Order: sequence, then structure tokens, then C-alpha cells
Amino acid sequence: MLDHQLSMNVSQFEGLYDIVVPKDHLLRKINQLVDFSFVYDELKDKYCHTNGRNAIHPIRIFKYLLLKTIYTLSDVDLIERTKVDMSFKFFLEMAPEDDVIDPSLLAYFRRKRLKDEDLLDLLIMKTVEIALEKGVIKSQSVILDATHTKARYNQTSPQEVLRNQSKKVRKLVYSIDETMKEKFPSKPTEDTIEAELDYTQKLVEIMENEPKLTEIPKVKEPLNLLKETVEDDLVYLQESADPDARIGHKTADSSFFGYKTHLAMVQERIITAATITTGEKTDGKELPTLVEKSKEAGIEVKEVIGDAAYSGSQNLKYANEHEFELISKLNPHVSYGARKKEEKFEFNKDAGMYFCPAGHMAVRKARQGKKNQSKNQVNTYYFDVEKCKRCPLQEGCYKSGAKTKSYSVSMKSEEHTKQIEFQNSERFKERAKERYKIEAKNSELKHRHGYEVASSSGLEGMRIQGAMAIFTANLKRILKLMEQ
Repeated sequence: MLDHQLSMNVSQFEGLYDIVVPKDHLLRKINQLVDFSFVYDELKDKYCHTNGRNAIHPIRIFKYLLLKTIYTLSDVDLIERTKVDMSFKFFLEMAPEDDVIDPSLLAYFRRKRLKDEDLLDLLIMKTVEIALEKGVIKSQSVILDATHTKARYNQTSPQEVLRNQSKKVRKLVYSIDETMKEKFPSKPTEDTIEAELDYTQKLVEIMENEPKLTEIPKVKEPLNLLKETVEDDLVYLQESADPDARIGHKTADSSFFGYKTHLAMVQERIITAATITTGEKTDGKELPTLVEKSKEAGIEVKEVIGDAAYSGSQNLKYANEHEFELISKLNPHVSYGARKKEEKFEFNKDAGMYFCPAGHMAVRKARQGKKNQSKNQVNTYYFDVEKCKRCPLQEGCYKSGAKTKSYSVSMKSEEHTKQIEFQNSERFKERAKERYKIEAKNSELKHRHGYEVASSSGLEGMRIQGAMAIFTANLKRILKLMEQ
């Protein structure tokens, strides 16, 4: 029978924690900040309470995974460190002499117990609830952005994945003991997953017979990650790539293969909502979902700040309907037209016509498209082609032999017209400067919490990784704000 709360076994050594775990230790502060009973409430239905052996308490297993995220450790290294690190055992509410769990339980917990699409929302809402209770969130503004995470196996073959990881281990070993070159097996001559797996397993076996090397942390941790790749994800290694990952684009010239995490964050740098999608999804479509989730978490949204990806007409209408300001620049194609600045034709409001760079006025205009459609209507202005044929500025403007010369201008919607006026205001320019904060948060997730590369395969695994990383980042931020 599982208790609602996690409790430590009575121990004569309990006083050790008062000596070896400082009062200002991060893990002690997190324990004081968070009532983890919400984990039990969420997962209790996934346990049998009347049959079988006593299970490891879900709160303790969840805390193990939190430690894994905070300190970026493999399952094996996390358990090894827990054996000797009293701060870990204190955080897990274990007696100093208690045994640790088997690493395989962590993988099982991730795959079976945390298989819940609502986990991401649950953990974010919990941290926002804590932040509001502690009074560290005061703003009514959220900043939006998306960050990408590369797939664990990217678009390389499975044998290439193993080859790269084993190469990293070998290089570390050679930097310590070059004589190991003579002991390691010959590299495979066949370019097959079976040959690479066989080589990797032999390499691991030889390494494990060299305790003088495997006890060195800088060798031990990469070796354990290599073993975890083979053992924990063998099923996925037999596929050519992550089955859910997709190609996304960071810029017009660069791409990635993986996932996107769309974030909403308040001015105090606490994440209030997130959605995780495959890499090809566009950022702008996530705005309504992120705003609604932030509101559900308890945030009053009066302002949304984002880059040009969020300024689509549907989002402008949504902002107007829900009465918040959208600090997002329109795409230049909307604001200024798709042409370069020096190619712009001039509009004469008195004549109601455009003049070309040579000073010739259009002779007629026609409207194309229908009202209230997804695309704006277009006004097309037609010029006297006979003049164009003789014009000294025709290069790049008039194509020789063309029967017509026209210039088209998109008719801006009412929402676009208002947004153009708004984005030229001093208030807009000042508030847009706040967007840098979320870029710093993206960097923190990637470089401090292992969010640059997916730790497992599939969208489901990415959601779990995102939930734990954001939960960790939010808790750290809340503690920092409380200290200030």
C-alpha cells in the first residue's frame, strides 16, 4: 500500500544530514519549496494498491528523474552518485544507510508511469502556482518563442550513432592510456548495424575489465551513456532515424532534424506554458494555445511579446478579441511589400495611382481577390507598356518583349493597418526590447539542462524531457527570485 506522502525510514544516522547538507543547498531548498504530493495524486491510478510487491514510491522515482535533469546524468551515473552523495539521499528522503534502486526502474518509470500527455502542463502549472503563492510573479505580460531540439539520432544511420559515441569514448581513453589501442577490438569492416553493435559490445566489455580507467569520471560517464544507448534504446537503433522527428528550419539557409518546444514566459523569466511539436511546425499557430494555457495557470495576460512569426492576421484578430496588445512586428512583406526598398513605386494619393521610378503614372488599376478570405485582396496597377519599352530604367523593371507591365500591392486588412501604426509607436519599440529574455531562457534549457539534443526517441519521450527540464528551470528561477 502506497502512502500519500513520502516518508523517511527511522534511522540512527539521520542527524548526518544536518552536518553534511548545508542549509542553503539547492536540493534542501527545493524540498522546502515544493509539496511533491501532487505527483502521487497524478500517478496513483497507475499503480496496483492491493496486489504484488511494494512499489518504489512514485514521488521518490520522480525525484530521481528530477536529479537526473538538474545534474545531467545518465541513469547509471545517477544511481552510482546517489550511493555516496548525502545531498541526493536527503532530497530523496532516504535514510543514509538505505539501498538505492536499480537503474532499470528509471527507464521503466519513464516509459510506463509517465506516459501522460498532460504531464507537461501539470508540472508547469505547479511551478506557476508556487510562484504566484510566493508573490514572485507580478507582470501581466508573456513573451513567446520556440526553441529547437535535435533528434537523438538525427538523420544518421544507427551504426553511425554508435560509431560516433564509441569514438568519443576511445579518444578519452587514449588521452589517459595510449596502450589501450592494442587491447581494443578491430573496427568493423562491414557497414551494418549488427557489426557495429558487436564491436561496441566488445569495446564495452574490455573497458569494464579496466577498473583503473572506468573509475575516472570523465571516462566513466561517457561509457555509461554509450551503454545506455545500446541497452535502453536498442529498438530505436534498429530504425534509420527517430520516427517522430521532422526537418525544421531555423533560417532560410539552415535546418535541423528534431522537435520544437514553443514557450510562453512572464517578465520574471518563469515559463507559464509550453507545447512540444515536431520540427516542421510553424511558431505562429501556437500563440492561442500558449496564451490560453498561461491563463489556465493563473496568469492575467494583457500583453504578448514575440517576433514576426506571431503577427499573422489570425493572431491579430485573436489579440483584439481577447483584449491584449500583441508586440510583434509584421512580416516586412506585409508592412512594406515584397520588393526591395529601392524598387518601390511611389503612390500619389491625389491621383490614386502609383508612379514608377521613371516618373510614369499607371494608366489603370484592377482589384483581385475576394473580401473576408484568408489572403488579402490585391490592387494591380497597369502602366503604358510603350513607354516601358523606351524607358532608360527598364532593366530589372520591364522584361523585354512583355505585352504588359503591372505593379501589384496587397490591400492591408484593418488588423494589419492598425498593427503598422502600433509598431511605429514608442511604446511598441520599448516593449519589444523585452524579447531577449526568452532567448536567454532557451539557452539555459539547452546548455544547463541538456535540451539541445533529445535524450530518447519519439515525441512522447520529448514531452517527458521537456516537462522535467522546464520544471527544473522554473524551480531554480523561483528560488532565485525569492532570495532577491
